[in-house]
Amino acid sequence: MTVQDGVFPFFPQKRTPFIFDTQSIEVIIIFLALACTFIIILPGIRGKARPFWLLRVFTSLFIGAVILAVNFTSDWEVGYISANTTYKAFSNAIVNVDIGLWVGLKGINITLKGNPVVQKNETIDYNEQFHWELTKLVDHDYYESLENGLPNPILYVAEKFTGKSPCTLQSQYRVCAYYTSALMWLAFCTWLISNVLFCMQTVEYGAYMILITAAFMAFSLLSFGTVRHATMCSIKFGSLTLSTVFGGSFWLSLGTSLLCVLIGVFLILMYRIKPKTMKWLFNLTENDEYDSCENYKTDNSSSEDVDSPCMALRRMS
Repeated sequence: MTVQDGVFPFFPQKRTPFIFDTQSIEVIIIFLALACTFIIILPGIRGKARPFWLLRVFTSLFIGAVILAVNFTSDWEVGYISANTTYKAFSNAIVNVDIGLWVGLKGINITLKGNPVVQKNETIDYNEQFHWELTKLVDHDYYESLENGLPNPILYVAEKFTGKSPCTLQSQYRVCAYYTSALMWLAFCTWLISNVLFCMQTVEYGAYMILITAAFMAFSLLSFGTVRHATMCSIKFGSLTLSTVFGGSFWLSLGTSLLCVLIGVFLILMYRIKPKTMKWLFNLTENDEYDSCENYKTDNSSSEDVDSPCMALRRMS
């Protein structure tokens, strides 16, 4: 594209709007494949606790999928507005459009859709993504958008997030999103460890690790929520202001963290109050002598037999 008098002209072109986040779809497909695999091997699980085993697997997969997927979603914070505004450079034509702002951990998405979609002999349906990473700023995508001649509303909103903007929105969101993503990855690691502990039949330690997973998720939500207390720049279209609220990924993460808390507390209480029931639910092996002795000690604390096998095992240990 050539430059005329130092200004990039607008060239109308047919564009395909962004519909799905491919990375999130990949995560969902992977976990659905794992779920199908566990369903296939379900007939090989022995005992009456088979339904609980399937519920435990599905719940664990749901928690892991949420923790991993929200790192790539773009709806941690969302905002919409309908306004009459100019459509493109070097033109005073006014169009009625719906403008949306989607904030994620990796950048922002700005949507623009006409109301109706076809106006001024053009199809107004855009979804443009602007990234922020350690080695890449919004400015790079913004200048590419200038060269491509994107509509004015998209450029106006994106300009608020550039490094040269006095709003400093990019630095505020970028730092908060960085720590939010890091804490979510820590939560994913602790989720993996909790599953390993459950497989090793150490239910109590697995429950503690689930609580640690919930704590990391809660800290990540606090990290992202702090950006709303910073001084914000108004994004105005005439007399209307584009304001944002927490989106689906934020509330889904909050609900998942609360679910982890409930699961962890429930397992710890069951382990301490009903150890035999917990052993049956998790289909623990009957030849675990130490575990059997712990249950024997709990159920017969007042009358232990000196010559019992458990007492002999305790003397040996």
